[in-house]
Amino acid sequence: MSAAVRVLAVALLAAGLGGCGYLFGDEGFFRDRSQAYREAVELDVIEVPPGKDATALEALYAIPPVRNDLLLAGEFEVPRPAPLAAGAAEQLVRIQKLGEDSWALIGVAPGQLWPQVRSFLSAAGVQVARADARQGIIESDWLQLQDASGESRFRFRIERGVQRGTSELHVLQKSRLGEDDEWPPVSDDLAQESDMLRSVAQYIANSAETAPVSMMADQAISAGGRVALEEDDNGRTYIALGLPFNRAWASLALALEDASFEIVDRDRSAGRYYLSFLGPKSDDEGGWFGWLTGGDDDHPLANRRFLVTVDEVGGDAVEIRLAQDDDGVPLEKRQHQSLLAKIQGNID
Repeated sequence: MSAAVRVLAVALLAAGLGGCGYLFGDEGFFRDRSQAYREAVELDVIEVPPGKDATALEALYAIPPVRNDLLLAGEFEVPRPAPLAAGAAEQLVRIQKLGEDSWALIGVAPGQLWPQVRSFLSAAGVQVARADARQGIIESDWLQLQDASGESRFRFRIERGVQRGTSELHVLQKSRLGEDDEWPPVSDDLAQESDMLRSVAQYIANSAETAPVSMMADQAISAGGRVALEEDDNGRTYIALGLPFNRAWASLALALEDASFEIVDRDRSAGRYYLSFLGPKSDDEGGWFGWLTGGDDDHPLANRRFLVTVDEVGGDAVEIRLAQDDDGVPLEKRQHQSLLAKIQGNID
C-alpha cells in the first residue's frame, strides 16, 4: 500500500470515528445512562382489571417494616445496637431435635440455602420431580436407596430461621406404599429422614464458601427472622417469637442460660421461668453489656430475681415477657430492654 493510500485510509477512519456521535454521544443510542435516574418521575400505580394477574407488577424489592424501633422513655439517648445472634454464629450448620421432629439450622439466608440443596441433589444423582422457590419446597422423584426394601421420595422444605439471616431445612420422607400420592404428616421411615437430613447438612457445611444465591428464593422466603422486640399499647416491651409453644419453651430455656440467667424453677403449664441473673460473662466485659453499668466491676443487676412468662398468642406464635420477681429497685426501661435483647439474641 502506497503512502498516499495509507494517509487516505487514516483520514477516512478518523472521519468515521468523529461521526460516531450518534452512537456514543450525549444524544447517542449508547449514551451514558448512569445519571438518568435523576430525571425519573413518579407515575401512578397501574390499575389491573379485576380477574387479571398482577404478579408481574409487584415490587421486586419491597422495604419491610422496621420492627425494632423501640425508643427509650424520657430524655432521648441513642441506644447501642442489639447484639448479634449468639447461637447462630457458633456453627454454620446444626441439627436440632424436639421430640420426633428434627431439622437443620443453617447460618445462611434462604436465598443462599436454596441453590445449595439443589446442588446437593444434582451431585447425589437425585432427580427433582418438583421445585417451587416461592414456597421453598423441593421434591425428589422416586429413588431406590441402598439396603431399602422399597422406593422413597423426599421433600425438602426451606424456611426462614428464628434469627435474621438464618434458615431452617426440614426433610420429609415418603415410602411407596401404593398409589397414594399424598405426603404424610410425618415421615414413613424416620431413619431414612435422619440420614438424608444429615447428608445434606454435611454437604452444605462443606460447600458454604462457594454457595451462590437464588434471588427468587431470597425474595419469596423472608430472611428477616421470626423474633423481634415489640411494645404493647401500654409501652411495655416484650419479645414476639413466631414459634409454636412447645418449641418456643424449649428454645427459651437454652437462650436464658446463654444470656447469663440461672433457671431457679419452671412451670411449663403456666408458661413461667423463675430466674436469677448471674451478671455478664467475662467475654461481655467492655462490650455491649458494659454500657449499662458504665464499666463498674459489680453489675447492679447481678443476683436479681426475675420472672419470664411465655404466652401463646396463636398456633405458631408466643409473647415472652420479663418482670421483676423481687423487691429490688425497679428496672429502668433501657435495662429492661437490654435484658430482653440479650435473651432475644440467643433464641434459635
